[in-house]
Amino acid sequence: MNKINILWVDDEVDLLKPHILFLEKKNYVVTTCTNGQDAIDLVKEQDFDVVFLDENMPGITGLETLSEIKSIKTSIPVIMITKSEEEYIMEEAIGSKISDYLIKPVNPNQILLSLKKNLDDSRLISEKSTLSYQKEFRNISMDLMDARTYEDWISIYRKLLYWEQKLETIEDQGLINILESQKNEANSLFGKFVEKNYEYWINNPEDSPAFSHQIFRKWVAPELKKENANVLFIVIDNLRYDQWRTFEPIIANHYKTESEHSFFSILPSATQYSRNAIFSGLTPLEMSKQFPQYWKNDIDEGGKNLFENEFLQEQLKRLRLNVKNEYHKITNQRDGKKLAENFKSLKNNQLITIVYNFVDMISHAKTEMEVIKELASNDKAYRSLTLSWFKNSPLLEIIQQAQLMGYKIIITTDHGTINCKNPSKVIGDKNTSLNLRYKTGKSLSYDNKDVYAVKDPKKIQLPSINLSSSFIFAKNDLFLAYQNNFNYYVSYFRNTYQHGGISLEELIVPFIILNPK
Repeated sequence: MNKINILWVDDEVDLLKPHILFLEKKNYVVTTCTNGQDAIDLVKEQDFDVVFLDENMPGITGLETLSEIKSIKTSIPVIMITKSEEEYIMEEAIGSKISDYLIKPVNPNQILLSLKKNLDDSRLISEKSTLSYQKEFRNISMDLMDARTYEDWISIYRKLLYWEQKLETIEDQGLINILESQKNEANSLFGKFVEKNYEYWINNPEDSPAFSHQIFRKWVAPELKKENANVLFIVIDNLRYDQWRTFEPIIANHYKTESEHSFFSILPSATQYSRNAIFSGLTPLEMSKQFPQYWKNDIDEGGKNLFENEFLQEQLKRLRLNVKNEYHKITNQRDGKKLAENFKSLKNNQLITIVYNFVDMISHAKTEMEVIKELASNDKAYRSLTLSWFKNSPLLEIIQQAQLMGYKIIITTDHGTINCKNPSKVIGDKNTSLNLRYKTGKSLSYDNKDVYAVKDPKKIQLPSINLSSSFIFAKNDLFLAYQNNFNYYVSYFRNTYQHGGISLEELIVPFIILNPK
């Protein structure tokens, strides 16, 4: 193993002999110098793993030296050591991206701890994460066997998400494969659980998880009834729980979380069903009966989500919420920038509703474009792509402006999405719907073990296209492929993100209420 090379810069370096001997006994190599200019020259000439830098030196100050070192080698860790506890010096140093800050007099163990934190951090975290997950694996396995309620499944899913994101920073592919296998097992059992309970849940709201059509009345309306309430309601289409977790820390710079809920997308977990349900406050069957002018079935011509604002206005009337409001749907970068530029003009609205479609566009583009397939080849990459989008999106600008305007923010989604890896054959007539995670039509032929089949859609609050129509919903990571051109379907759609079926990723989604900082 290569020795760690340390550059220690201090005008009183002779007083540091005991510390240097201590480090050399620990197998570190220490080079010393007494001023900032010599330190800059040494960094140009040699490779160091870390720099200890005194703040108060004659000539070039520690902060000036820090700036020069970072301009030469941006990634080198610099640990500032100073006698001063003045706040402005700490702020300057932290703003210049120091790795640690120690106050003199320092003892050898402090120095060793700082070195380990900055140089062995990833290894130590990896080892600790590995041991912790190995222990937690057994606990999650027991939870899977004991899961009896929808609350149990929400808890299990959150645990799996936590470990998925914690383990993605380590390089133990074997451990990642074990977690992936545990997720597959969880989805298999979850599919059976939903199949057993869904019909009862959707018809007994007092004894069910919160569903898409209930969340506005249950969680948004109470916020609007509060005195001086101003709410920005953001529905990010197709946002998985893990994607929310990736950009949650960025929003935390501007907002603090008041409450976090998890709800279940209705079936099919697809936009035309679940998002219309959010805005109407009705099940698809109720929508088709009460608002036939707005509802479209799968095989009907035209867009299926063209009347979300109309549904929303009807729901506000039904809830007796007489609030000034505006609705905006963003489907491209241009529209997003325009809304961000004009957002202050919306300040007189008590409710601003934004549907943001970009995550959905990533998902669909992954199917269509090879470059996106490469960029989002797995869940880890998909999360990374979502984070990159959010950091540079007009949506972040809108959220920043909402903070300054004092708006409470509610962030949610209509459904999640799953990386589909395995095909399941299905046969249907020419009027069968095209979605890869669910099908509705007449005379469907399929593998019973792969799907949740519903012969009478009305039993689960869905309209029928005709008297003999049924629905099937794919479980786990399956996608439904027609027998004709089966090999083409499999090669084209394998490892693409789809929605509409039954999986933890599609059905269990976040609902977050945040207050401006």
